Amino acid sequence: MLSVTLPRVALRSAAPARQWASAAQSVRYASTLKDAVAQVIPEKQEQLKALKAKHNNSSLGEVKLENLLGGMRGLKCMLWEGSVLDSERGIAFHGRSIPDCEKELPTAKDLGLKGKEMLPESMLWLLLTGKVPSVDEVRGLSAELAEKGKLPNYVEKIIDSFPKTLHPMTQFSAAVAALNHDSAFSAAYNKGIKKSEYWSPTYDDVITLIAKIPAIAARIYYNVFGKGDGKQAIDPSNDLIGNYANMIGYGDHEGMTDYLRLYIAIHGDHEGGNVSAHTLHLVGSALSDPFLSYSAGLAGLAGPLHGLANQEVLGFCLGLQKAVGENASDEKVKEHLWSTLNSGRVVPGYGHAVLRSTDPRFLALSRFCDTRPELQKDSLVQLVQQLARVAPGVLTEHGKTKNPNPNVDSASGCVLYSYGMTEFKYYTVVFGISRALALTQLVWDRAYGMGIERPKSFSVDALQKMLK
Repeated sequence: MLSVTLPRVALRSAAPARQWASAAQSVRYASTLKDAVAQVIPEKQEQLKALKAKHNNSSLGEVKLENLLGGMRGLKCMLWEGSVLDSERGIAFHGRSIPDCEKELPTAKDLGLKGKEMLPESMLWLLLTGKVPSVDEVRGLSAELAEKGKLPNYVEKIIDSFPKTLHPMTQFSAAVAALNHDSAFSAAYNKGIKKSEYWSPTYDDVITLIAKIPAIAARIYYNVFGKGDGKQAIDPSNDLIGNYANMIGYGDHEGMTDYLRLYIAIHGDHEGGNVSAHTLHLVGSALSDPFLSYSAGLAGLAGPLHGLANQEVLGFCLGLQKAVGENASDEKVKEHLWSTLNSGRVVPGYGHAVLRSTDPRFLALSRFCDTRPELQKDSLVQLVQQLARVAPGVLTEHGKTKNPNPNVDSASGCVLYSYGMTEFKYYTVVFGISRALALTQLVWDRAYGMGIERPKSFSVDALQKMLK
């Protein structure tokens, strides 16, 4: 609930006991990851304190007009703990590349489940602590998420009340925001919690939200498209995505289930500057709870310049397949690409706002396709792989693309389609499930005591006067 019946000063003076801590600790496994985070925070706080003391006035670079007019691209002005994106090497999670994570993070097989891909729970642990979890730690975290995964009745009723014609992302954002009703952070803040302890109820909300997101997404899938079990049943012995796959009707499909694990693990955090991550961080900087912050991030993800990219790629590939036929030669594909470029259109799925080399996330998905016989036989997947060979040369010759290499969107939606999920409008919801892992930054924002984000803005007239 958003309303506050007592003034903040009165709440501070009351200074009640910290009741917010008991909820998570009363549940089996609930304190395991939280204890790990609590151990890491003091050291990181001291590291930041020392950095501020020594370098608070050090310059990180100058701001140019092109930065201001170009969406602040390239400006070094955000603290983001979980990942750093390098233009050549790609994303690294606490210094670990995607290949590193694939080797080191516990997998479905490690937990005795069907499948071989790393689990999003493993990535969640890494993002929050900077450390690779043990198999038992991941098993405990999976059990905690399953225990907290059921939706409250009021949220189910809200989702069921939506018209089927309402976009799935609108439903997703609204349902997530409604979970704010039970926010541990909001309750603790209204009771007068100390600023140094903000991170703890924020953590509780983040874990609760991540646990419930699959059920929200699955209920929307069932209501809009009529697919799935319609009950959002949760098996306590299954992992987060194993349960999600069951809910949407793919529980017996090992390939799709394992693909969703990989997809969600590698899409979860991609530095803080992208729209969805930046938005949830910005809204969270006002001390909005994680449910409202993530809901805002989903609204950003729904935009065609962000989360819809894999749909555009899929549409392009299906159109290309229709135009050139299956098993077309490289020359035929090149002709179609040149026709696209010469007409003033772009080839979607190539290039990246930051990367200047092949997206490691694309390489991970491509590697997955290489391990699945059913995908190697699929004509659409074969076309995606053919494009990855052919398109960079055409785009390089064309000369207007800074990075002619494939990004993650060039493959991600096409594999979903090949596995039978043909509902284009739902793809961004799947992306949204993964982006929930970026909520880990809110825990760090509160642990570091970060202030409200408030950059300086200028009018065109003011800029003209300044730049005379």
